[in-house]
Amino acid sequence: MSATFRALRNPNYRLWAGGALVSNIGTWMQRVAQDWLVLTVLTDHSGTAVGITTALQFLPMLLLGPYAGVLADRHSKRAILLWTQSAMGLCGLVVGVLVVTGSAQLWQVYAAALFLGIASAIDGPARQAFVSELVGQDDIANAVSLNSASFNTARLTGPALAGILIAWAGTGPVFLLNAASFIAVIISLTRIRRSDLAPAAPAVRGKHQVAEGLGYVRRRPDLVLILVLVAILGAFGMNFPIINALMSTAEFGMGPGEFGLLGSIMAVGTLSGALLAARRARPRLRYLLGGALGLGFFTLIASVSPSFWLYAAVLVPVGLASLTFLNSCNTSIQLSVEPQFRGRVLALYLATLQGGTALGAPLMGWLGTAFGARWSVAAGGAVVLLAGLLAVAVVLRNSPLTWRQQLSASFPRKRAPRGPGEPVSPSP
Repeated sequence: MSATFRALRNPNYRLWAGGALVSNIGTWMQRVAQDWLVLTVLTDHSGTAVGITTALQFLPMLLLGPYAGVLADRHSKRAILLWTQSAMGLCGLVVGVLVVTGSAQLWQVYAAALFLGIASAIDGPARQAFVSELVGQDDIANAVSLNSASFNTARLTGPALAGILIAWAGTGPVFLLNAASFIAVIISLTRIRRSDLAPAAPAVRGKHQVAEGLGYVRRRPDLVLILVLVAILGAFGMNFPIINALMSTAEFGMGPGEFGLLGSIMAVGTLSGALLAARRARPRLRYLLGGALGLGFFTLIASVSPSFWLYAAVLVPVGLASLTFLNSCNTSIQLSVEPQFRGRVLALYLATLQGGTALGAPLMGWLGTAFGARWSVAAGGAVVLLAGLLAVAVVLRNSPLTWRQQLSASFPRKRAPRGPGEPVSPSP
């Protein structure tokens, strides 16, 4: 089997990947339907309302993420996923029924987005850490990249399918299809052979486990750099569903088909980035920093694109840069964090990413509504580019290595100094 797909040799991972692909397609279809429902049916093209919906969906990760990480470190990740995936499917079912029956109101969509966000906050750390239980240590980087490839294959097809279905039958059936797609994940989880899993030893129950996770990160400057960058890029560079909705409707006067097509075109770049990452054995610092710089630069180019199709074309390198950055961050954490802290650190990673998105979404939506969509895109790109340049400066200033050596450095496994009262960590 090609090195790009080597994690698929594992039967359990194949089951998980197959179910996740089906569910991811449904998830991306619902994202488009949700934005379109709020933007054009329940409001008169209110970018602020779309931003609030996004914020409600991602804010729970910021608030609950660290505690969800403790759950992932202490309990069966498979059991957690069975409950959370069922709850997320229920959200799609409820909104779908409300829309189909003509009784959907904006406050109901807000409430559903919040409930979905709570379930996703608990689901995220367990789902990310579950990958390391499905495959061996040597295949973690490949499995993380293939997960990204699956997610972005869905991103390539889901928005386009949603756009066609919305134009033909409305948003309601899209929510119902997403609800049905979660059945695939639940079936895959029930069929996984638990005897072949490699679970980490559960974290010892204690009163200060969230604080222990925060302390672990604080003693790792590399993790602090990752989380700070993820927070900034999440807030200002990862809100393209909102920006694309405003650009396609207010700026270019397009319909749901073209709006869905923008998500699929951007997915060409993210899928390419995922497949390229799958060929790399270990993450490199140059990919992380280069992804941040590239995201800022090409977002600025997108803000001045004069036509819909030129704007769409620029989304390809935008997607490639964003996936390169995020994959480097995720894989670096998976490989360098000790197993008993992995769930908590991944929870902090997701909390900063999705929490940043939640905090930035209303701002980006308001900027687009008040000053025009292009100003929202330009402001996000400028902040991201500046953050990337500052990160490069910090890395070079605090390392004795040369520029070339620093950019070629990988993220080897290493331990943070043990804090007071922390148990001695067993070797992985």
